[in-house]
Amino acid sequence: MISEVFITCAVTGGGPVRQPNVPVTPEQIAESAIEATRAGAAAVHIHVRDPKTQRGSRDPALYRDVVQRIRMSDVNPVINLTVGMGGDLVLGGPDTPLPPDPSTDVVGALERLVHVEELRPELCTLDCGSMNFGAREYVMINTYPTLRKMAARVKELGVRPELEVFDTGHLMLVHDLIKEGLIDDPPLIQLCMGIPYGAPNDVTTLMAMVNRLPPRAVCSTFSIGPMQLPYAALAPLIGANVRVGLEDNLYLSRGRLATNAELVQRAVEILERMGVRVMSPDDVREKLKLNVRS
Repeated sequence: MISEVFITCAVTGGGPVRQPNVPVTPEQIAESAIEATRAGAAAVHIHVRDPKTQRGSRDPALYRDVVQRIRMSDVNPVINLTVGMGGDLVLGGPDTPLPPDPSTDVVGALERLVHVEELRPELCTLDCGSMNFGAREYVMINTYPTLRKMAARVKELGVRPELEVFDTGHLMLVHDLIKEGLIDDPPLIQLCMGIPYGAPNDVTTLMAMVNRLPPRAVCSTFSIGPMQLPYAALAPLIGANVRVGLEDNLYLSRGRLATNAELVQRAVEILERMGVRVMSPDDVREKLKLNVRS
C-alpha cells in the first residue's frame, strides 16, 4: 500500500453522450474540469466534442478553447490531453469489411499530435497497442511504428506521455519504447481495466499487469462502469494512483447520475478514510518531473 496518491479526472471521453451531466461544449468541458480540480483532482484528462454532433473531435480550436479556459481559471490542474483520436477504424461488416465505414478516422502519427504541439500540455496520453474495442466493428489502431513516431515527437516537445495499457501485450510495447530511450523516467502508466475486449477488471489480471510494470514506473489504474469507485479503494493497495470521471462511469451510486466533481469528491472520501493522502497538482508535477508551461 502507498500512503499518497493523485486523482485524475477523465472529464468527457469521445464515446456517445449517455447522460445529461457529460460535458459537450468547450465551456462545459472546461468548467467540469475546473470543478473536478476544486473537488480534489490533481490532473484532468481532456477529450473534446463537436458541439453540434456531440461526437468526439480532433479539432485543435476546440482543444485551444478548453485549455485556455482552464489556464485562465483560479485552479491549476495538470492538463492531460488525449491523442487517441485519429486511430479509429470501423470496418464495413463481417461480409464486406472494406471499404470501411464512413465513421472511420485514421490519420498519420504527427496529425494526431497537432493540438499537443500547439498547446504543450504537461501530459498527453499514448494508447500502447491495437485492440477490438467493444462488440462493434470498431478497432483501435496503434501500430508500433506509429507509436514510436508519436513518442519521439512528444519527447521532443517536452510533454510527458501517459502510457495507456489496455491488455497485457501492451505492456510489452511499453517496455520496448523504454528500451529505445523514447520514454523518460519515471514512466507514467495507466492500467485501463474492464473494457471489452481488453483486460478484464478482476484482481488477478490486474496484479499480473502490475507485476509486469517497468522499474520506477508510476502507475495509475481504473475500471469502467460500476467498478470505478471500488477501484479508487483498490488502487493504493497495489501501489497505484486513481482515475475517475464521466468518460468511464456515469453513476455515483445505483440509479444516481454523477457529475465529475461528485466522482472526484467520492474518491477523495474513500482515500482519506483509508488514511491515504490525496496529492495536489504541484505534488504531481514534482513527482513526475513535469515540464511546467511558463
